[in-house]
Amino acid sequence: MSSNFIYHISTVRRRMNLFWALSRTPHGLIDMTTPALAALLCLGHFPPLSVVLIGLITVFAGYTSVYAINDLVDYRADKEKVRMGGYDDSENYLDGVLVRHPLAKGVLSFWHGLVWGVGWALVALLGAYLLNPVCMYIFLAGCVFEIIYCLLLRVSPLRTLVHGVVKSCGPLAAVYAVNPTPPVLFLASIFLWIFFWEIGGQNIPADWTDIEEDRYFEAETVPVKLGPKKAGLLCVITLLIAMFLNVLVFWASPMTFSLFYFLSALGINFYMLQWPSLSLAKTLKREKAMALFNRASYYPMAIFGLVLIRILEQSIRLHL
Repeated sequence: MSSNFIYHISTVRRRMNLFWALSRTPHGLIDMTTPALAALLCLGHFPPLSVVLIGLITVFAGYTSVYAINDLVDYRADKEKVRMGGYDDSENYLDGVLVRHPLAKGVLSFWHGLVWGVGWALVALLGAYLLNPVCMYIFLAGCVFEIIYCLLLRVSPLRTLVHGVVKSCGPLAAVYAVNPTPPVLFLASIFLWIFFWEIGGQNIPADWTDIEEDRYFEAETVPVKLGPKKAGLLCVITLLIAMFLNVLVFWASPMTFSLFYFLSALGINFYMLQWPSLSLAKTLKREKAMALFNRASYYPMAIFGLVLIRILEQSIRLHL
């Protein structure tokens, strides 16, 4: 009996891992710190517990569904890349911690993936509505832009701009969840900050890792269309802009940051964005693109940690 039970649990766990892989959950959990960061920077303190709990569920559901939407819309294209030998699960790549693109590899059925994605999307819609109906509209817009991004695969490299908008939707929704009327300057700066980080630190490096398959597939990605040299330069430029916007967001926030925090933020930017992007632009090697993607993925989490320290410092001083 016990051995059958253990076998059953093991089977369920392996099955669930395929669903987590579809939604790239290890990456999604890291991404969740981005809207949390935006909310803290907007408020300058912790939101009410009810907002935190609903927000966590909503953000998890939102990222889980949007990542699943990507694989569902790209199902046929991904299958073709798999037939070409793409999406190696043995590489040191954050999105490959679990099985990369399980639908395309046939280890998870398309219809199971569709039910999974739609189910989490409904949870996200409900949670977003409870936080602020504006959040629901932003989530729906993010889903639509994600579908458009996927459909532009063979159309235009400008699709990378669309994905910059998709990644900025989460932080924007988080701002409206804690402040129904946020300052325009703060709203614009947080949007552009995440927009440029996504393009230079996530989208272009991610496309770079699939550059050979995309060339054969005639995909219109930035590395394929512009070539590695220009793509590498674009990573450097967009991430320099993201660093400047990081400083602007800190200045626009109602929180007060000392010189220590500004210098710490610049240090994080250099280590996690500038250094690996310069290395990529210099070498133009695929493994450097992978390294940039991996390190840049943790960038919002690092800035979140810095902001959290500042809030805790303020709370301690307030209660002394």
